Amino acid sequence: MSARLSTAIRIGDAARAILRKTKSFPDQRFEEAEDWADCEHVGVEPMLLALSMELALKAWFVFDHDDPNVAKSHDLTKLFDALLPESQQRLDEEFKRSVSPRHPSGFLVDYGIRDILSQHKDAFVDWRYLHEAKKSMSFDQSAIEAALELVLSEFRKRYRTERVKPLFGHPL
Repeated sequence: MSARLSTAIRIGDAARAILRKTKSFPDQRFEEAEDWADCEHVGVEPMLLALSMELALKAWFVFDHDDPNVAKSHDLTKLFDALLPESQQRLDEEFKRSVSPRHPSGFLVDYGIRDILSQHKDAFVDWRYLHEAKKSMSFDQSAIEAALELVLSEFRKRYRTERVKPLFGHPL
């Protein structure tokens, strides 16, 4: 297995683990809470989902470019734009086929994955420093979760893993 593939898989696994952890949080609705203090993890899901998407895109980058030195950026659109055009097209087509119909945009007719990434491009930084917010922030959690699941699922289709038995019963 090449270094790029093992690095990309580790990054993708980390993204998947963060997504799983985030989905395990109890469902809390800000509208239903009587007080902000009742929402124990305000801002945690957006921050973690954005981090997970960042890692998923970086895994694609490593795989695409055979280079483990990914951009030191949290900007989701910059990371997406760094992917090979074929990867961008593949993710966008699958997004339009499977995610967009379930999470339509009220503003865009040709709603693609780049649009959702652009909408949440700085979410990791913005939600990590929620106490410093200087602008109105919004986060479409269900749409970004669906997009993230798509990116991870499509990435997983790029490789396969197989168990290898040691020769003659000796550990490798």
